[in-house]
Amino acid sequence: MSTGNPFSIGFRAARANLVPGLVIQAMMIGLVLTYYFFPPAHGAFQILADAKGRWGYAFSFTSSVIAAAILPALFDIAFLQRGRSARAVLADLAFLALFWGPEGMLIDAFYRFQGVMFGYHPGVATVLKKVFVDQFIYTPLFATPYTLVAYEFRKQGYRLSRIGHVFTAEFYRVHIVPALWAGWAVWIPVTGAIYSLPSLLQIPLFALALTFWVLMVAYITTRHQAAPAPAPMAEPIAD
Repeated sequence: MSTGNPFSIGFRAARANLVPGLVIQAMMIGLVLTYYFFPPAHGAFQILADAKGRWGYAFSFTSSVIAAAILPALFDIAFLQRGRSARAVLADLAFLALFWGPEGMLIDAFYRFQGVMFGYHPGVATVLKKVFVDQFIYTPLFATPYTLVAYEFRKQGYRLSRIGHVFTAEFYRVHIVPALWAGWAVWIPVTGAIYSLPSLLQIPLFALALTFWVLMVAYITTRHQAAPAPAPMAEPIAD
């Protein structure tokens, strides 16, 4: 990423993400409306809620690995055909699994913390409080920096001696601020949809959004190299 105005960079990245972001937002809002206004779908939602309730953090870990590691790797192999070796694909798969599995558990813990703080009933006031804390406290102070530092660590060949710059104000300004702007354009409505559902459905819905986000980012960055690359999914991007 260039060292230009971080707000301008973030705006360009958000614009590059516009179409996939709108698709994900429409899908998430559609699922929320389906849950509340289409009773025949309750059986499918109940299956997801029961699985989350039974497996807890193991569900969060597994669903995040599938959403952000396994499916993108399969998508890469089946459709992008970038001429990468099997070893390179497996290396990416290992990194993404090791990153997003624990990240899914962290997001689960954060959702539970929000429930304790603000309540579990998805009323309007509760949802707004959770979205605010999620997107304007948790995301800029932890989720986005944590994600970009991890990706920079991979970029530098997993060498700690080469990532001292990630702990500087310049790294935050040049890399994290643009990612925040790009992420907010997509994830403020998405997290609103997530928090509008009962707590046992929030992680399954997050995993679904994460799946489509990672796949779309992979497609955009491969097919449109001349355009500003979408910012890495920082929680969430919780999220």
